[in-house]
Amino acid sequence: MDYQRDEHRVHLIVYHLIWIPKRRKPVLVNSVAQDCATLIRQKCETMGWQVLELAIQPDHVHLFVRVFPTTAAADVVKACKGITSHELRQKYPHLRKLPSLWTRAYFASTAGNVSQDTIRRYIEAQKGV
Repeated sequence: MDYQRDEHRVHLIVYHLIWIPKRRKPVLVNSVAQDCATLIRQKCETMGWQVLELAIQPDHVHLFVRVFPTTAAADVVKACKGITSHELRQKYPHLRKLPSLWTRAYFASTAGNVSQDTIRRYIEAQKGV
């Protein structure tokens, strides 16, 4: 992966993020999972973030995303959880039975050139589960 260059910076900021639905309920299936993926991709594109890999599992989300140096992992998670919770709970009434769609917790890890292939393989392997 190449470094990005802009006016005053050269950077390569890549996060591997994971978050889960409330009570780890396996609600991210079929059209819910498809819509969740679409919303995450749209939000990332709007923010100027590049989705490198995305895997929606029934009970968790993996996002491998490239961002700007000014973007914290917490900001990415907050933006993605916010839009997906609002939109999915509006469209799918059964998701309103949960007190909230997502837990407050998440996993965040940084990645660089060396570990990006390992993370991609791991996410790809998760898709087959």
